[in-house]
Amino acid sequence: MATPTKVSAVEEIVTDFKDSTAAVLTEYRGLTVAQLKELRRSLGQDTKYSVVKNTLTGIAAKEAGIDAFDGQLSGPTAIAFIKGDAVAAAKSLTDFAKTNPQLIIKTGVFEGNALDASGVVALAALESRELQLARVAGVLKAPMSMLARSVDALRLKLEEGSDSAPAAEEAPAAEEAPAAEAATEE
Repeated sequence: MATPTKVSAVEEIVTDFKDSTAAVLTEYRGLTVAQLKELRRSLGQDTKYSVVKNTLTGIAAKEAGIDAFDGQLSGPTAIAFIKGDAVAAAKSLTDFAKTNPQLIIKTGVFEGNALDASGVVALAALESRELQLARVAGVLKAPMSMLARSVDALRLKLEEGSDSAPAAEEAPAAEEAPAAEAATEE
């Protein structure tokens, strides 16, 4: 028989799964409270790192339609529910795991797709969303700036051509004046 606290705990985990773009399942055996606090701080405000009960998490994952955690829910378990940049959060988790080998990344889910531990590491190896957007903007900016320089060069050439055209028209008039003066002198 389910108690109201367990039902609300399952509902909260289901909500966390549905609200997040990614979730990473970890084992934290051997980490101190200070280290967990440091990990939470490094993950940022868009990521919720929660210590969870395995049985309740299994039920919540099934209700949320996630099967990536099947068979992985054993030992002291915590989940990083990522609502923001999944690459940055995965990078923070893998960096923390490098310096604290007690943190074990088991599996994850990214936009509905199951990831194993190596998939989470591969996700962390990607460039951040902001950097990818900056690169796309740079790629789009290059042809536009080249077009702007070409149009400006054409404008300058036309201005130079219009400046030299009046000078060419004035030159024959100046040549005719001495000829007219020569004719009057005779």
